[in-house]
Amino acid sequence: MLFRIDTASGEPLYAQLADQVRSGVARGDLRAGERLPSARELAAALDVNLHTVLHAYQDLRDEGVIELHRGRGAVVAARAGGDWDELHDAVGRVAQVARRLGVAPETVTTLVKEALR
Repeated sequence: MLFRIDTASGEPLYAQLADQVRSGVARGDLRAGERLPSARELAAALDVNLHTVLHAYQDLRDEGVIELHRGRGAVVAARAGGDWDELHDAVGRVAQVARRLGVAPETVTTLVKEALR
């Protein structure tokens, strides 16, 4: 998986990294048991502070998306790779309705976040 960060974005770098892993798992690009780059490797590749990557990995671990193992690094958790078909279908329907109504993506995101609380 190729990681990218946008230093001009208002979103913290660690959050950008964590979101990319979450999205990769949800799309099926990252599967259960798959290793992520070590924090040092990823920090060097993206030219960011090691603690930025560690923060992202710790958040993902706390959410159950990845497991952190000494000597093996970060691995996608077995429970993270569930069946996402129903959710993909529902999100697709939400996107269709939002486009039809001309609702801005930011508004849709806010509505979804509120609904998940």
